[in-house]
Amino acid sequence: MTENFAALNLRPELAQAVTTLGYTQPTPIQRDIIPLMLAGSDVTGQAQTGTGKTAAFAIPILQQLDPPARLPQALVVAPTRELALQVAEMTQALGQYLEVNVLAIYGGTAYSQQLAGLRNGAHIVVGTPGRLLDLARRGRLDLSAVRFVVLDEADEMLSMGFIEDVEALLAQTPTERQTALFSATLPKRIMQLAENYLRDPKTVRIEAEQVTVSATEQRYYLVNEFDKLAVLTRLFEIENISTALIFTRTRARTGELVNELNLRGFPAEALSGDMSQEARERTMARFRSGHVKVLVATDVAARGLDVEGISHVFNFDLPDEAELFVHRVGRTGRAGRTGIAISLVTPSERRLMREIEHFTKQEMRACSIPTPEEIQAKRLNDLMTKIMMWLKRGRAKEERALVESLLVEGVDPLELAAVALKIARAEEKQRPIASVSPLPEKAVRPERRPRTNAGFARKGDGETRAPAPRREREPRRNYADQPREAGMVRMVLGLGRQDGIRPGDVVGAIAFHADIPGSSLGKIIIQSDRTMVDVPEAYVGKVLAGNGRYKVRQQGFNIMAMD
Repeated sequence: MTENFAALNLRPELAQAVTTLGYTQPTPIQRDIIPLMLAGSDVTGQAQTGTGKTAAFAIPILQQLDPPARLPQALVVAPTRELALQVAEMTQALGQYLEVNVLAIYGGTAYSQQLAGLRNGAHIVVGTPGRLLDLARRGRLDLSAVRFVVLDEADEMLSMGFIEDVEALLAQTPTERQTALFSATLPKRIMQLAENYLRDPKTVRIEAEQVTVSATEQRYYLVNEFDKLAVLTRLFEIENISTALIFTRTRARTGELVNELNLRGFPAEALSGDMSQEARERTMARFRSGHVKVLVATDVAARGLDVEGISHVFNFDLPDEAELFVHRVGRTGRAGRTGIAISLVTPSERRLMREIEHFTKQEMRACSIPTPEEIQAKRLNDLMTKIMMWLKRGRAKEERALVESLLVEGVDPLELAAVALKIARAEEKQRPIASVSPLPEKAVRPERRPRTNAGFARKGDGETRAPAPRREREPRRNYADQPREAGMVRMVLGLGRQDGIRPGDVVGAIAFHADIPGSSLGKIIIQSDRTMVDVPEAYVGKVLAGNGRYKVRQQGFNIMAMD
């Protein structure tokens, strides 16, 4: 351990850079990691972003580099382009008075500039696993002289599916190297990676400053996986959201969710880990100014995100680690405000949810999914509130003059008011309330056990009960034969439950491409390999004319009448 940078006896150029950058005392992880790495030990560091871990590994590497050597001596592997650029910039800043070249290598850009940087002699290479491995296999990135390897945010590389690439990279580096692994969480797979590739590593753990999230109201909704979007849009109707942050598990899922929300009339933007810094800053500026109220992000993309006033955090997908849940939820309920965290939990995730509750020492409240009736009542109440507000303001002189001219022409005032309200509610008609499928019977049984003074009650606590009598199984219903409403034509499309189709997908696609009101559609019956939908006779021609354009999540389909 070291309490100040002067005690480290850094080479003068490095000490000067530390002073120039305004470093005075090491952060906890720098205090523990730097001496260990300077002594030649492999290390495992568990710490969050913002703890100063980049300098914790960059300083010992820079201290021990040999500037005249031409081949890369240090390799830093990071999960995203953004993080790779940040690490490269910080390392270059620390090495600004040394003759050291730091090169960032990542996918999504031309090879030419990165290859030129390698030819010019890069001492430290910082990059994403895929592009690094690609260049190494092509023989353009020579790792034979690497003495230091850093795996930064290893848990994120695991969640993004990069661990095999990381292992392939490690196989191309000398066995006599110093390796440092940093991770916000240490799941079993990461511990196994450390055991296989690090030599007797010293472990440093920086405890999270706050584990509890008591300033946040936590709720959960038990949903089918394929109904998550439908439930989310219903919650958007009911909740008073000023700004919201939605977390998904993967980058691809983030993009899909943003597209689906925008299609359904809920403007949203994605915050992706592969965005350029300029694009990220533009998106964040729109979010902070209120021009964008909903951001959809992964844990990687949201690292370093610090915005006051976020009213809601939605866990569209639960994180695999409880600590990640704390980081997500901690982005609401700041500065004395009460935030709201809502998790969409599938039946198979209830055990994970219990683990999160145990970690946070806070129980989530089970809530019922808003019904169509509740949403319609909320819409009506919002409309009436808006009307009363404008009546009190008395700022509708032009509109009043128009009304008076219509009354002079003999228009019925009640009919005029009704038409005006219908026009005002036109947006609602284009925003149908998505259907939600019932949960499997076994998923809705009471699952929580009563709490005891020691925590959750264990199986077997309390009195035993006789098993409930078995219920006779109801005969399977043939939904295709169910009667349809008068004036409706039953139509069929060739995608079903096995394709992940949900009622809201069907309504959104047909309403958009056939240019008909989504609310006009009738019963929707989703089967394993097909979906039936009742369409008003008047719109059948328009629905058929839309064939060739219908698409749900990149899956095209056509519709035909069953009669």
